[in-house]
Amino acid sequence: MSFKLRQSLFWDSDVRTIDLQKHKTAVIERIIMRGHLDEFRAMMEFYGKDVVKEVVLNARWLDKVTLAFCCTIFDVPKTAFRCYRLAQSNPEHWSY
Repeated sequence: MSFKLRQSLFWDSDVRTIDLQKHKTAVIERIIMRGHLDEFRAMMEFYGKDVVKEVVLNARWLDKVTLAFCCTIFDVPKTAFRCYRLAQSNPEHWSY
């Protein structure tokens, strides 16, 4: 079983050379942050909820909207995410 990757989602790579198992971390992170809902559903069906959850929990960076979405989907507090803990130890400059 497989699913089709959208070329515009992977603008920096040739989708024909992406191995869905070998590059699963990159594929999951890209679809979580920039994919459409149908791509998200196909990814969840292909990898399974546990695999996607593990990859997302260990992601080095997720934007705030994606983090909130993942907290809701996987029923996990944001403090469990690696990207949240890293952001807390590296505060940004003030936004005026």
